[in-house]
Amino acid sequence: MGFVGFLLPCAAFAQSSAVPAAPAFHATYETYAAGIHVAEVDTGFRFGPSGYQMNLGYHTTGMVGFFFRGNQFDRVTGAWRGRHASPSEFIGQGEWRGVQRLADVGYQQGKPVIRQLVPPNADEREPVPEDLQVNSIDTLSALAELIHVVGETGRCETTVRTYDGRRAVEIEAHTVGEDMLETSSRSSFAGKALHCEFSGRMLAGFKFDDDRVRDSKPMHGSAWLAPMVAGGPPLPVRMTFETRWFGDAVMYLTAIGAGSDLLAARGN
Repeated sequence: MGFVGFLLPCAAFAQSSAVPAAPAFHATYETYAAGIHVAEVDTGFRFGPSGYQMNLGYHTTGMVGFFFRGNQFDRVTGAWRGRHASPSEFIGQGEWRGVQRLADVGYQQGKPVIRQLVPPNADEREPVPEDLQVNSIDTLSALAELIHVVGETGRCETTVRTYDGRRAVEIEAHTVGEDMLETSSRSSFAGKALHCEFSGRMLAGFKFDDDRVRDSKPMHGSAWLAPMVAGGPPLPVRMTFETRWFGDAVMYLTAIGAGSDLLAARGN
């Protein structure tokens, strides 16, 4: 979904020297399409001066969940290289349409190394050329980089290429300006936020049986970011984006709290 759809062990991260003593926090979001609640999203963040960790979990709900049942949990650990995100490990696992999926990716000198991929990619998609894999990052790091850039510069300008073991996607973001978001019963946030627009275009890794022309068209969205935690970076408080599942969608921030444990995000 947007960065999420191009776009999920905290204990191991807490011991990492890449992000010493960085404050941790989590945020929850609700996603709607055509006025219908379609997904719940939980995120955990820990951003330090030298590195970052993010978790992101989501699952479909309601009628969408009935017809397109799925859940996903991704996590990434990485370091900052200037304003750019440099992941060291990305793991994404979930279940979609009853099929278990796993991507375990390490990184060596800027190149992703696929340690495990379930189901095998050769059964579903065209291979991604090696030149599109080099100097790529994962989709969660792409969101981390946008947050980091906004925190450092007050603007949204970023261009990244992502590779998740299956697809190569180019994502661009640019600044629109500051907007005043009005009070909404669906969101816990109202006020001034930086408006970023982004687009994502698949470059390689197309499914064998899908419409290649359709899938190569850019998909667009917007994100509004605002400071939410003392000493923390501006976070997405609202996002709009196109999906191929259920059309245009809007994701609203509903809560934010201390700690990056996603099990605590909804009081579980």
